[in-house]
Amino acid sequence: MDEKEGDVLAFDFQAVVIGGGAVGLACAAALGRGLGPTLVLEAGAQWGAGISSRNSEVIHAGLYYPTGSLKHRLCLRGRRMLYDDLARRGIPHRKCGKLVVATDDDELAEIEALARRARDNGVEGVRMLGRDAVARMEPELHTAGALWSAETGIFDSHAHMLALVGDIEGGGGHVVAAAPLEGASPHAGGYRLRTGGADPAGITTRVLVNAAGLAAPDVAARIEGMPAGAIPRQRFAKGCYFGLTGRSPFRHLIYPAPVDGGLGVHATIDLAGRVRFGPDVEWLPPEATVSGLDHAVPAERAATFETAIRRYWPGLPEGALFPDYAGIRPKLSEPGAPAADFLVQGTPDHGLPGLVNLFGIESPGLTASPAIAEQVMGLLAPDV
Repeated sequence: MDEKEGDVLAFDFQAVVIGGGAVGLACAAALGRGLGPTLVLEAGAQWGAGISSRNSEVIHAGLYYPTGSLKHRLCLRGRRMLYDDLARRGIPHRKCGKLVVATDDDELAEIEALARRARDNGVEGVRMLGRDAVARMEPELHTAGALWSAETGIFDSHAHMLALVGDIEGGGGHVVAAAPLEGASPHAGGYRLRTGGADPAGITTRVLVNAAGLAAPDVAARIEGMPAGAIPRQRFAKGCYFGLTGRSPFRHLIYPAPVDGGLGVHATIDLAGRVRFGPDVEWLPPEATVSGLDHAVPAERAATFETAIRRYWPGLPEGALFPDYAGIRPKLSEPGAPAADFLVQGTPDHGLPGLVNLFGIESPGLTASPAIAEQVMGLLAPDV
């Protein structure tokens, strides 16, 4: 649809977002409100079935991230926006709080340093607790002390994504699954896209947002004019989760001291009261590809989980864990290196007007998603 109305080119959509996960849907809902009808193209068979369906559904407070980083700023802003949005829509959520526990004096020093960072980051409701105070909150824990984070919570992420789909469609847009991007090229002040799948199509759009998660670098490489040097090298880290049979031993989320590549094998509780443990961190080979990723959870990993869990919960019964699910995280850093920040690219970064790329959007991306959408809108403002 390239007909002109006066001097203005009429695009099929004002915006197209590649990727139908929580971040992509949040961006599309914001673009729909700000620019007009927006299309979401999801390569998978269902929106929200990628990274967004394989996590802990935790609303992070913002404890861990270097002060001033995008992860820090967008997590804090996104968490506040998310709680407000969940309350406004009546979407199930609970601000249950979490304990980051130390099992010895060395870990206690790490947790105290984490508390200082959290305060520097402006996180509300953070304080250190001694062994006795922790025992009153969670009698089954073995700790030398813990950091209490009152703002951490859990929510129904799928209900939230469904609400975002409703926003997009209510604004005249669409969310289309099984529609991978084959290619994109600049066209008349916007972009012409070619989609694959069972019903290939050509689409024009005013602006384009690459929120393809694990496939974001691959999608960027399909955009004509995108400098190869602006596409980051990405690594994958797999994280497995195990469920717990029987009753929950905890009333709050329980996290150990952080580890390389993740936050350790932690205990989370869903809104139905079920407990799961994970994720662990398995760095996949550098040559791993999106199409070759395996989400199976080997049952034999339970032994490693039991060892990690019993450091803070010695009462874990034998044989109480069962394989649940696994997720894959997009990493912009190598094993052993400091965790990389989110990479949010606008026109100054790659030279293409009306294009935003989102790379390395791992945790706390779900929490940060409303603020990431806000950031994307700000980057596109000069081009629209």
